[in-house]
Amino acid sequence: MARSNDEVAALLHEYADLISITGGDAFKARVYEKAARAVGGHHADVSTLDAKGLQQIPGVGKSIAEKVVEYFRSGSVAAVEELRAKIPSGVRRLTAIPTLGPKKALTLYEELGISSIDELVVAIHEEKLRDLKGFGPRTEENILHGIALLKSSGDRALLDVAMDLAEDIVSELSRVTGCRRCTYAGSLRRVRETIGDIDVLAAANESAPIMRAFTELPYVTEVIARGGTKTSVRTTKGLAVDLRVVPPDSWGAALQYFTGSKAHNIRTRELAVHQGLKLSEYGLFDVESGERIVSETEEAVYARLGLPWIPPPLREDRGEIEAGLRGELPDLVTEADLRGDLHTHTNLTDGLAPLEEMISTAAERGYAYYAITDHGPNLSMQRMTDERMLAQRERVQELDGTYGTHGRRGGMRLLHGVELNIDPDGQVDWPEEFLACFDLCVASVHSHFNQGRAALTRRIVRACENPYVNIIGHPTTRILGKRPAIDVDLDAVFAACARTGTALEINAHPERLDLRDEDILRARRHGVKFAIDSDAHSVLDLAAMRYGVGTAQRGWLTKDDVINTWPQTRLSRFLHKGREKRRAAA
Repeated sequence: MARSNDEVAALLHEYADLISITGGDAFKARVYEKAARAVGGHHADVSTLDAKGLQQIPGVGKSIAEKVVEYFRSGSVAAVEELRAKIPSGVRRLTAIPTLGPKKALTLYEELGISSIDELVVAIHEEKLRDLKGFGPRTEENILHGIALLKSSGDRALLDVAMDLAEDIVSELSRVTGCRRCTYAGSLRRVRETIGDIDVLAAANESAPIMRAFTELPYVTEVIARGGTKTSVRTTKGLAVDLRVVPPDSWGAALQYFTGSKAHNIRTRELAVHQGLKLSEYGLFDVESGERIVSETEEAVYARLGLPWIPPPLREDRGEIEAGLRGELPDLVTEADLRGDLHTHTNLTDGLAPLEEMISTAAERGYAYYAITDHGPNLSMQRMTDERMLAQRERVQELDGTYGTHGRRGGMRLLHGVELNIDPDGQVDWPEEFLACFDLCVASVHSHFNQGRAALTRRIVRACENPYVNIIGHPTTRILGKRPAIDVDLDAVFAACARTGTALEINAHPERLDLRDEDILRARRHGVKFAIDSDAHSVLDLAAMRYGVGTAQRGWLTKDDVINTWPQTRLSRFLHKGREKRRAAA
């Protein structure tokens, strides 16, 4: 499980920040930021590449490649160390606050001597920041919110990081002689958006060989506790992992118990009590006789309680017990239901891979259709022009249907789309006559996040009312642990989407997962349709759809709720029917 790419990406990101803090060339900082994204998204382990191989990665030039080689040769990079020496460590700690940029962190240190988060909180409460240029009450609010965001994330890991580690552990332990079954449980199995620690469950008659193999895994840095049925370790990722080994005949009850959630388990135990039973991780028992009734499978445990098997993403005590008793649990959308991806990028704007490479990888995923949606011109840093977009459209039309898809008959259909920027007044990048020629338009907020609640709400509602906007991308703009959601009246947005036939995106990127599950539940009640999209900026990002599907499942969605599970003819009607309906209402 090589993570060298992540290490190098973090180093390059840090170097970009250090350049910004020290007042260096802004263009150079952006070059290193793009290189960091490219390295993080590269399919091969960069530690195995020489300088020439590294330069084959888009955005990695000779100077950056030499720094990467230097890092793997010596464990550090002289240029990075030189800039680190110029910046007090306290300033670098402050830059971890999601809403505080590097330049403001340096100002706080130079003007007020602030070098810790605790000192910053005190200074804000004493209103010391208000005399500084560029700071004010709203800035203080944003910083405090960023500090709360940082503290709440704590030692929690993003879903993909935890999943990669858990799947590797399960794979290794499953090969141990005597291991009958092994899987991850807990919040990871429920597909929570961030993970505090990982729960792994194994079934075996003898636990010692599995426990020993677990503690000897190469990425285990510390054994926190060791026992016959439970062992806890800490890993190189900082994540704690708990392994529990149970007898094979207790597997189902243990998996149900350790998957949780706590609230869901309380409800299932209450059901057991009302039937004269006792439910634990060892099985479902008759209270009077002590006889174990069922325990080997989750299905058997739930069935004895009068319930169907409840999918793990639903186990949050949000009505799943009542729905199960009524026989009304939803038939949840699955990754296999997805027929396409409707929000992706190429290196024409801020993506890392060329058009053909993105399309080829999408075809390998078996999609029936695939949309390319590079950024419009209002994001000036992307350097989009009418001519460049039209040239891409011509190439997309040439490639349409030429890529065979695994598991499907015929070639993959290509949709030429765009990700539009929703401006502060709700306008988007191009006039309607230009937008009319796109197959679909995703519209997203990319700037002016601090507008007031009413203005932000009007802004997104106005975008929904545009007859050519089909999908609102990453609707709350959040980036987990880094940027909070915008302050918007979501119910007003949901109502506008339902009224105008605009889908809401479930952005599958693990740093976004936007919409979140609670919002999906509310939006569904408004009658909104959804698109599960990767927002891929590299070929590796295309595989993130699994996390979007998990989030959709937590929001109780079926495939009928998700427009990119539909056949292309139905999808096309949705994309064009909305235009006709909104034109008629205009």
